[in-house]
Order: sequence, then C-alpha cells, then structure tokens
Amino acid sequence: MNPSDEATRGSAPVAMGRRRRDPRQEWIARNRLHPQHQAVLATLEGATTPQAWMGPQGRLRRNPHAVGFIGPNGRRRIDRSGVQAGAAASPAGRAQTTDVQVARDRRRAVTLEAPAGWIAVVPDTASGRLTEHDRDLFGLARRLADSGSKPEGTELAVVAILFGDSPPPALKQALGEAGADRVVCLAVAEGYAPEARLAACTRVDEALAPRHWLFPDTALDGGDLGRRLAVRLGERPACGVWRVEADGGLDAGGSCVCRTGSGREDQPRPLPRILMALAECAEPVVETRREARAMALEPPHAPEMRVEDLGAVAVDPAEIALHEAPFILSGGNGVGDWPGFHRAAQALGASEGASRVAVDDGHMPRHRQVGATGTFVSARVYLAVGISGAIQHLQGIQRCDKVIAVNRDAGCDMVKRADLSVIGNGDEILAELVRLVEAGGERGGKGDSERGDTHEFRPAETSSKEALNVA
Repeated sequence: MNPSDEATRGSAPVAMGRRRRDPRQEWIARNRLHPQHQAVLATLEGATTPQAWMGPQGRLRRNPHAVGFIGPNGRRRIDRSGVQAGAAASPAGRAQTTDVQVARDRRRAVTLEAPAGWIAVVPDTASGRLTEHDRDLFGLARRLADSGSKPEGTELAVVAILFGDSPPPALKQALGEAGADRVVCLAVAEGYAPEARLAACTRVDEALAPRHWLFPDTALDGGDLGRRLAVRLGERPACGVWRVEADGGLDAGGSCVCRTGSGREDQPRPLPRILMALAECAEPVVETRREARAMALEPPHAPEMRVEDLGAVAVDPAEIALHEAPFILSGGNGVGDWPGFHRAAQALGASEGASRVAVDDGHMPRHRQVGATGTFVSARVYLAVGISGAIQHLQGIQRCDKVIAVNRDAGCDMVKRADLSVIGNGDEILAELVRLVEAGGERGGKGDSERGDTHEFRPAETSSKEALNVA
C-alpha cells in the first residue's frame, strides 16, 4: 500500500463539491398545484421549472408546461401563470399580490426619447382593460421593434392607439408593462362607429407613418378595423398571423405565417405593413417596463356617419354560447340544490356551466360541460361551485381572467387554482347571493380589478357579496 494512502485512510473524507439533488423538491417545483410550490421555488433561489430532465430509464423527459415548449401542432406555449418566469414573473401570475408587485418593480425601465420610427398597435381593450390577446399583440410589436441590431438613435417605438379619453392610471400602467412607449388617445363617437375609428387611424398614419400596424384578429373590433384600414391605405394585409420571423431586422424584410383554410393550414408570406394577429402570436413582455407616455395628435375630421348605433341588445345569458360567455356560473358534484343553482344563475345574469360529473348525472346538458372533454371557456369571471378541479376541467378554464371557487374542501385543486376562494356550503352561499341581488345588491364590482391582482386564500367567513365584487 502506498504510504500516502495510509496517511489518508484515517483522515476525514475529502469534499467533492458536488451538489446533492433532492428529487422530491424538484418534483414540487414542477407541480404548480402543490401547496408548497411557492415556498420551494423561493428555496431554490428563483429556480424555474426545468425544461428537460433525465428520467429513471435514462430517457430525456421534456416538460410540456415549460415556457417556450413547442407542442405537436407547432405552437409555442406561452406562460400566463407567471410562476415559471422566475423573478420577472408575468403580471398574470397566480402568486401572492406582494410577489407580483416585487416582480413588477424588478422590471428594467426603458425610455425612448426620440424614436426613429413607430409600430402602431390598436388593442381591443375590452371593458377598459387589456385582454390576453392584447398583451400577446404588444409582445409581437416589441419583437418587431427590437429585432435586429440597431445603433443608438435608430430604435423603433411601440405606440398604442386608444379611442376615447385619456386612459385611467391602471390601464396606463398595464400599457407600459405590456410594452407601449407612447399612447395616443383619439376622441371618437361612443358605441359602434367604424367610420370614426377608421378616420382616426388614417389620421395617425398621416402623422406618424408607422412601419407596421398591428390589430387583434377578432370577429369585430380589431379584425374589422384592420381590414377597413388596409382597404383605405391600399395595403394587402396578413390575417390570422400566428408567427413572425424578423430576426434579421425589419430592413431585411421578414416573413410571417398565417392560418388559412378555417385554421387547418399554414400559409407563409412576406411580412406586410398591416398584420392582424391571432392569440399567442408572441410571448407577452415580462422583463421590461415602458413609460407609456401620452402623445397628442390633432383630432381627425369627423366623417359622415352612415351607421347608426342603436345600443346594445339585451341577450339572455342562457342563450350565449359557452365559449363566448363573459360570466359563467358552473356547478359540480357539490351542488345539491339544482333549482337554486338555476335561480342563482338567472339572478346573477350568468351563463350556466357544469363539470363532467354533473353532466353525466343528468343535471346539465352536454353542451354546457366545461373542460378538455367539453368546452374551453375564456370568461372574464368563472364562478365554480362544488367543483373539485379535475385536470381536464382546469385545462378548460385556463384562459379565464378571474376564477372564484366555492367549495367545502379547502385543499382541492380548484381552490388552489382560484383567485378567490370561499369555503362553505355552496347551496347556502348561492342562496345568500340571490337574496343580496334581489334586495338591490350590485350584480358585479364597479371597479375593474387590475390584471394580475391575486387574492390570498379566504377563510370560511368570506362574505358572498365580496365573492361577487372580485368581478
């Protein structure tokens, strides 16, 4: 035996410097629904969900929930939960309110004093707030503005075009976080006024000559206005855009991919001046914060109105298609009084939905089933009563803005997913809501909750009126 080996046999073991892995901790970090998920992420010092890891059989496993994962249909997954974005979490994160505010404060502030050009974005701003589609649109605008290497003084700025008075502080902050450098507010007639909005966009085009116009490709609003502007300017627009390749810079051209054939085919084409983009066309901005400075332009000449807006037509919520309903009251296996459930939906003005268990039991028709095996919904407020939260149901409500859970079980997955939870008997809580509405209570909160605001788990004494006001 070597003498040096004898000298080292009795000594302390030499530290190899290898970091020991904790498989359970890594599993909790990947499981967004685990109660200790936030604590484990904090322990890992800002670690995010891994993109890939080696499985027990030696095969590389990829995480389909990771940011940037490209699914079998070729669509890139966008993180809307904010959990996987680490310190630069999205404003849509489901974390605690203080964590979201800290993430916002950590954003890098960017200011452009004299931009060399403009990228114009016309968001829908439904109900005076930015939708998920609008944020994706601003993400695409920022990618177009920042593509390629530009020397100082030649940067492009993103300008948001709004119709009406100056935006409230909450909307202005949301515009800055979405990526808007400037905001132009143009006074137009309220209601459906396509000629007035077209004249306003034409005035912006004459004053700023934007390099690109971006509209959300929706059935009304952005899709209609974008096509009208393309005809007015003599441009050939790109509709159904879901991917843009402009890494070589806008001066080098670029290309985009559009959905055609009722969404079954992809059509590549050169990058035009006017684009109407689909949802998830790009990842929302999460790392920077723009100033969203107000910019004044001369008001456009008021055109002759050929369309008269007679106001909104009252629609029975029960007749609204589930995927278009803005407010859904959904019942599950925990609902015992179904006549009271229908009475509550009528009193609240909500469209009715149900879990698969409730549909299988015959309490609701099949076309009212919510989930991966039913209908994907994008309601502004989703009120789930007596629904435990199966994975298929959670997939169906992932695009809802605010989720309220009423359940007896404080540890069910629906409560973990919800922005506001009320623990108690669902039948009694619905009866109390009906009583408040019939007594003259508000049908919904008057103030729009700012996107990204989350609520801690509420105890059983949370009032039914407070549950409604989160809307």
